[in-house]
Amino acid sequence: MQVINIRDGYIKLGQAIKAAGLVESGVEAKLVILDGKVQVDGKVELQRGKKLFGGEIVTYNGEKIKIEK
Repeated sequence: MQVINIRDGYIKLGQAIKAAGLVESGVEAKLVILDGKVQVDGKVELQRGKKLFGGEIVTYNGEKIKIEK
């Protein structure tokens, strides 16, 4: 499981999956989120701008990312 550390209080969902290297671009992040392929804490999330503040587990394509402060 990858860990993404937050620098500025929060990170947006699209930025997090891009930073983890799970998608290659912001456009790809938007598409996979809108297609319902990304989960936050086990629930499908459709907002790419969803703010993650730390403690969340993001899942996409069998990969998990932990968001930490």
